[in-house]
Amino acid sequence: MLYVEIADDLRRKIVSGELSPGDDVPSEGELADLWRSSRGPIRNALAALRNEGLIETRRGRPARVAERKAQQAADVSIPFTRWAQQMGTEPGAQTQEVSLRRADEEKARALGVEKGAPIVDVVRLRLLDGRPTMLERLTFIEEVGRVLFDVDLDTVSITEYLNERGFGYHDVDHEIDAVAADELDSRLLDVEVGTPILRLHRVTRGPDGRIFEASDDRYRSDIIRFTVSASGRAREGSHFIRAIGSIGA
Repeated sequence: MLYVEIADDLRRKIVSGELSPGDDVPSEGELADLWRSSRGPIRNALAALRNEGLIETRRGRPARVAERKAQQAADVSIPFTRWAQQMGTEPGAQTQEVSLRRADEEKARALGVEKGAPIVDVVRLRLLDGRPTMLERLTFIEEVGRVLFDVDLDTVSITEYLNERGFGYHDVDHEIDAVAADELDSRLLDVEVGTPILRLHRVTRGPDGRIFEASDDRYRSDIIRFTVSASGRAREGSHFIRAIGSIGA
């Protein structure tokens, strides 16, 4: 079929680097002239490449080659800083807030503490090569969170710093979904309000089994994708995919 040939040709140019990330893809009119085709096969070819994540389109703009997405395994827990370095990218952090406050009902439930108990909230923007990538909303029980006032959070991995202070990450539960960017996400991640973004909700326990952190991390879906091992088992050997509630009847 003609649209398959067109898609194959554009795919080859993207994979070979002839068309680089950020480059405009030839317009529908240019492709129609080149292939002596109507617009239908051209649109089908572009749709196929868009579904593969190779190009991105926005209303009123020409299609362009998509930036390569960084992949983060969902079956393991690895600090953002170390993960970025393993990919060969430069991690960055811009701390927006570190505050001691009283737990509302939602955060009290997440941490397993009484409503009104003191907690520490952290809001921190994470960057890859200077590009806004993920917004952390972290909540800690007071005992753990207080030590974060002693360090510049723009310069450390919180996970590794807490481990050094005796608060090791022993067991971590992950829950991934998609949400619409709110005003804070929009301002810090540089996306429009309502843009679909990936959310990773994390609950962390120490060696004693007590929850000491609950987080709500929001990732730009045009930069990050999550991957899952086909075996369904983490590198450490324990399974990580857990059903939420009942599945089936």
